[in-house]
Amino acid sequence: MSLNAPRATREPIFNLPAAVAFSVLVLVAIHALRMLLSDETDFKLLIDWAVIPARWSVEYGGIPVSEVMSALQQGAEDETLSPLSALAQYVLGEGEGRPWTALSYAFLHGSWAHVLINSIWLAAFGTPVVRRCGTARFFLLCAASAIGGAIFYAFMNSLQVLPMIGASAAVSGLMAAAAWFIFAPVDWLPEGRPTQAHERPRERLSEIVRNRQVVIFLGVWFAANYVFAFVQPLGVTDASIAWEAHVGGFIVGLVLFPLIDPLPARRDGLSS
Repeated sequence: MSLNAPRATREPIFNLPAAVAFSVLVLVAIHALRMLLSDETDFKLLIDWAVIPARWSVEYGGIPVSEVMSALQQGAEDETLSPLSALAQYVLGEGEGRPWTALSYAFLHGSWAHVLINSIWLAAFGTPVVRRCGTARFFLLCAASAIGGAIFYAFMNSLQVLPMIGASAAVSGLMAAAAWFIFAPVDWLPEGRPTQAHERPRERLSEIVRNRQVVIFLGVWFAANYVFAFVQPLGVTDASIAWEAHVGGFIVGLVLFPLIDPLPARRDGLSS
C-alpha cells in the first residue's frame, strides 16, 4: 500500500464548529450556575428573564389585569387558585412588559434533561447551518427563531402567567433551516468527491414537500412535539412542553433561511 494514497475525507462527529460549541457551553454553564443560587434568587431570575404571556398582554395588548385574574379563577380548584393568583399579582404588579424576555428565555431551562436534549439537537442541526452560513447568520437565525417562538407562544396563550423557558424554539428554527438542504440529492464536485450536506444547493419548497425523507423527518418532529407536550413519557420533562414555541420557531426558520442562505437554490429542478 502506498504511503501517499489519499485518505477519504471525513468529518468527525464531535468536531463541532466554534459557534455551536460556544452556544452549548453557554446553555450548560448558565444552568449549572443556577444550581448554585438560592431558590428565592433563582425564582426572581426566572420571573425577570422568562416569557410570561400575560405580562405582554397587559402591557402591550391592552388586556386588563382583572381579565387575567378572572381567567385564573375559572375552573380552578381552591388549592391551586391561591398560588396562581399570587404569582399573577406579583408578575403583573410590576407594570413592565420586559420585551427582552423574547430572547433571554432561550438561555434558561427547567432541568438538566431539558438543557441536554436541547444541546444535542442544537449540535446536530446547528453544525450544518454554521458550516453553510457562517457564525453571524447562525446567530441571527437562532435569535429570530427564538423570538418568533416566544411571540407565537404568547399569542396562543395570552393569559398565561406561568413562565416559559428553553432554547427549543431556536433549535426548531435550525431544524427548519437544515431541512432545506440536508436531504437534497448528492452532487459530485470537480475534485471527484460527493458534496457534503452543507454544500448542496437548497431545494425548492415544491421539491421539499415531495421529498420523502423530509416528510418523514417533519412527521417525526411534529409527533415528538405532540408526545412530549401531551403525554410527557416516563418523566422525561419536568413540565409541559411549549409546542407553540416550537412551531413558531420552526416557521421562522423555514421562512428566513432562504433569505440568508449564501448558496443559490437548485436550478435543475425535477423535469415534468
